[in-house]
Order: sequence, then C-alpha cells, then structure tokens
Amino acid sequence: MGADVHGSGAGKEPVPGGESGRGTTRETGGDHEFLALERELAVFLRRARANSGEMAREVHPELEPAAYGLLVRLEETSPQRATELSFYFGVGKATMSRQLRALEELGLVTREPDPADGRASLVRLTREGHERFQRVRDARRERYVQKLADWDRDEVAELARLLHHLNARVER
Repeated sequence: MGADVHGSGAGKEPVPGGESGRGTTRETGGDHEFLALERELAVFLRRARANSGEMAREVHPELEPAAYGLLVRLEETSPQRATELSFYFGVGKATMSRQLRALEELGLVTREPDPADGRASLVRLTREGHERFQRVRDARRERYVQKLADWDRDEVAELARLLHHLNARVER
C-alpha cells in the first residue's frame, strides 16, 4: 500500500481507481462512497478550473477563466437574456453584467433587443466569438480523445451520462 496521506491509516483501505501513487485511502465505515466522491470531484474541479483558464486564454488572451463557461452556455443556448445566464450560473446580475461587458469589449458577444420585451436584451456570440470558441472547443475535444484513447466509447458515454445526471440533480 502507498503512504497514508490522511493520518494513521487505521480503518482505511485503498480506493479502487484512485490516483496512482498518491496513497488515496477511504474510511471503511460510514459514508465512504460519498467521501471518495468528494475527493475525486475536488481533484476534477481543481483541474477543470485550471483548464478553463487555459482555454479562456486560447479564445482571447484577455478573457477571464470564468467567462469560458459563459461562452459554452451561449454556444449551446444562444440567444439568452443576461438574467437567464446569471440564474443558470448562480451569480448576481452585477457579476453577469460585468462578465458580459468584458466579452462585448473583446468582440466575442453582442446584445440585441429582445423582441418579446423591448426593455430586455438578448446576448449571443458574434461570428468572431463563435469561430474562436469553436477552434478551442475542437482542440479540447481532441485532447479528451487522446487522454481517453484506452477507454471504450461506451465508458465515455456512461461517464457523460452520470455527470449529466449529477448536474441535473444539483440544479434542482
């Protein structure tokens, strides 16, 4: 067994599929599945944040890391109101307004009047925003293909299904 990074090691056992060489352990009693899930999600989220920063800079050198997720959402659902975006991301209207203003200044999004409500506007990717985003997304997808080359396509689909299920539960 690897070195115990969590303390004495008493009452713990290795986590199957844990990060190699890291001495990953889990409690043998209680909610060990949920503790293992928490650990793996923490690692995943830390890496995802770092990757978002890299991808944001690839779209535009001045783009904030958090804005990459906004581009993903606009690519999937464009056009949308700023209020819908702030609700989806769980941020305040002022934060969303600041992020959208920055994206507008970089020429990546544009606002247009909402035909259903003249007081509101709809946000959509510009042609340049779409092209830059698509280039980065394609490169990212290729990295996933390379990193998961030894996975069966059904395993990739199952992981996507489970993550979708988790995200849907969290949104409720």
